[in-house]
Amino acid sequence: MDRRTFLATLAGMTAAFSTTRNATAELAAAIADSDTHLRLALPTPDQLAWQDLEMGMFVHFAPNTWQGVEQDNLSTPLSAINPTLLNTDQWASTAVDLGAKYIVFVAKHSGGFCMWQTETTRYSIGNTPWRGGHGDVLADVSASCRKFGLKLGVYVSPRDATFGAEVGGLCKTPAQQRIYNAVYRRQLTEVLSRYGPMVEIWFDGSNVISVGDILERYAQHAMIFQGPHATIRWAGNENGFVPYPAWNSISAADAKTGIATALNGDPNGTVWMPNEVDVSILRPNWFWSEEKQLRLLKLDALLDIYYRSIGRGAQLLLNLPPDTTGLIPAPDVVRVRQFGEEIRRRFNQSLAETSGSGAIVSLPLPSTARVDTVIIEENCSLGERVRSYRIEARHEETWVTLGTGTAIGHKRIQPVAPTRVDAVRLVTTESAARPEIRRIAVFNTRTPPPATWDAPATAWAYDEVGTWNHYSFHVDISDKIGAATQYRLRFVPQAGWGGCVNPIDHAVLLLDGVPEPKLVRHLTGSNDVLILTMPSIGQKVIVEGRLHCAQSGTILLRKL
Repeated sequence: MDRRTFLATLAGMTAAFSTTRNATAELAAAIADSDTHLRLALPTPDQLAWQDLEMGMFVHFAPNTWQGVEQDNLSTPLSAINPTLLNTDQWASTAVDLGAKYIVFVAKHSGGFCMWQTETTRYSIGNTPWRGGHGDVLADVSASCRKFGLKLGVYVSPRDATFGAEVGGLCKTPAQQRIYNAVYRRQLTEVLSRYGPMVEIWFDGSNVISVGDILERYAQHAMIFQGPHATIRWAGNENGFVPYPAWNSISAADAKTGIATALNGDPNGTVWMPNEVDVSILRPNWFWSEEKQLRLLKLDALLDIYYRSIGRGAQLLLNLPPDTTGLIPAPDVVRVRQFGEEIRRRFNQSLAETSGSGAIVSLPLPSTARVDTVIIEENCSLGERVRSYRIEARHEETWVTLGTGTAIGHKRIQPVAPTRVDAVRLVTTESAARPEIRRIAVFNTRTPPPATWDAPATAWAYDEVGTWNHYSFHVDISDKIGAATQYRLRFVPQAGWGGCVNPIDHAVLLLDGVPEPKLVRHLTGSNDVLILTMPSIGQKVIVEGRLHCAQSGTILLRKL
């Protein structure tokens, strides 16, 4: 039986069984006996180990910190960069308080400043007064991670303002490209060969430079964020959440782009590429300044982020930027300690938990107890199999439904109405193969969940950004790109022309005058919407191209 036939049969069986007393048992038998022969996407052992880390700490620290800007404008004299109190043990201790299992350090941001002793450029920590020019921040971070039992990751930006390299490391001329390719390859080799094993490597905004041999030699087990070797993907926004459901698999074609996001999730995809949520505690800013410090997220906001990232099966990477002294500010340290303590209070000790296989996994409680949260995890080594489920609880000898959902994957945190129960069970109502549940656990957190724990992605209104005439368009949307996220560009024909019936032709996205073909695509199933992926802000953003559906019309933009 193929999958489509199986699911159709199962849906009919479910409807028919719903009126019978033994509906759940019959549904279980139907799923247990099925053999769909699906080729599910499967994770590598390294992907599984990385997902079990669940939370990491991002650290953004660069000349931007002295400038108070998000993109290095190269205005800071190297003589001014002297973080005399820098203490990476404080960073690592803060990560432990947070509950993070690894640190991703921004060793090089888009300005090109290198936080290690490099032989490739003078724009580096080695040419500052800090520790007499002998300091190496990356070496300190590596040592602190080992001391505190944390894993280490790095962000090594292919974009580099000092060499004229734009997003992805793309240069304007072949001659520049050849020079910069050699520089970047050497930088990456320095980082990956000197500072110990890496758990994660960030190529923010993809990477056009050939580095596969370097990764194979020095970082076989690291997760790769963006680029042609990507093994994990961006949530698609910097707000702290993934949409639900956030499937772990995607199509091979989407994986090949190197810039897939959570929106590309496909439960029947053939490539396992889990989601990572990156967000700053100074949202939306990644680098510290006195003014940005006033935007420190409150505890409630951090909890909301947790439920809508880790609670939806994604990885959470929370940024804590040091100030110009080299320390993470005390209010930030206190806030993440509160956050970590509250997460541990809620979820470190379950009332009961179990694992199991099949359409029904039951969990008897030692005694009747109040339950307000259920955590479910699949055994993802066998693929993401569950497509829909319900959570039932036994109360006064009657089974009642507490909640429903679709994706489980690595983890699903599901608050339920507080109920006194003596047993809970997970009933899979649709699956691609026999469900394999690594864990079902029940909790009494004694605290209401965030009001938005189950909310969809934030809806944004469209803004008019321009028009097109004579079938062609050229619009500057720079002032509308206020966040690194994804945007919809919609084309509305003038009255009387109806909707677009032919796709937009030759759409080009230009960032600071450089074409970025991988960052623009058509919305699947639509001829009049483009999806723009903006990996950073502060650039001149132009979109141009042609249409065949109408001679003129209006162009609208909104965040996804």
